[in-house]
Amino acid sequence: MLALFACSESTPKADAANSAENTVSSAEKTTKQSVTHEQPQPEPEPVSAVQQALLNAPVITNLSASHPNSLSTPNINALDNSPASDLIRYGRLLIIDTYNQLPNNVNNKLNCSSCHLNEGRVANAAPYVGMNVVYPKFRSRNAKINTLEERINGCFQRSMNGQPLITDSTQMQAIVSYMNFLSQDKKTKDDLKDHNGFVAINKDLVPNADNGKTLYAQHCASCHQLDANGLYPNGNYMFPAVAGEHSFNDGAGMARTYTAAAFIKGNMPLGQEGILTDQQAVDIAYYFSHLARPVFAAKANDWPEGGAPKDARK
Repeated sequence: MLALFACSESTPKADAANSAENTVSSAEKTTKQSVTHEQPQPEPEPVSAVQQALLNAPVITNLSASHPNSLSTPNINALDNSPASDLIRYGRLLIIDTYNQLPNNVNNKLNCSSCHLNEGRVANAAPYVGMNVVYPKFRSRNAKINTLEERINGCFQRSMNGQPLITDSTQMQAIVSYMNFLSQDKKTKDDLKDHNGFVAINKDLVPNADNGKTLYAQHCASCHQLDANGLYPNGNYMFPAVAGEHSFNDGAGMARTYTAAAFIKGNMPLGQEGILTDQQAVDIAYYFSHLARPVFAAKANDWPEGGAPKDARK
């Protein structure tokens, strides 16, 4: 108002008119301010199912993190916060907490990392590193070229004694994304030196079940328990079941004597890898792999063109 009077001298009538205008302007301004103040705040961005799963993820101890045969892989903690990175992190979660995260697809109490040690990063423990250049691959067990997704679903049906994932599901995409993340530096099969699935084992050795039972009690029972049903304190996974209803079925690779022996030879007992001889590994493998476990009826269709290995389950 001081500025206004300094510029002109108004008549009382003009002053009244100006006053009215100022009153209206003030009222309009107040109304606009009120409207602005009362406008609802923008809704937060919706949280995707992947993000929700990551937010709710349990803390899981990686007992094989110090495995001496762990491979050098990209650091998952260096990923950004993009949806693509979230998908990779979700894939890792599905690998290390499989039976909790995918109850509709897993009918036992195993995780993928029960066999694919250190989150799929251990040579001689079926590493995921390099799967991008290994698959598609012909497999004699079903006599066809298998995609990586088909290979993963084979594990769900056999090792997890469950149901396959939908091929284009978010869960399948996440697992494949995680495998590709670990394998991003692998361009050809020549890059896979020392990335063997398992160590070599002498398949001419004849298993001794009685010796296997004794050796299992000495070297395995402290973790997997004497009954081979694993250790699950308060219902939480610690050491996997290698027999019984919570273990893999008899169509899984681990139910085959020499496959299981090769895994044992290269990786068990955890923290004492390599102390067992081939014969000891074969004996232990035969003992626990032939304990009671779920039956995979479809194994009758395996090796349709012949060539089944001698330890294939019938």
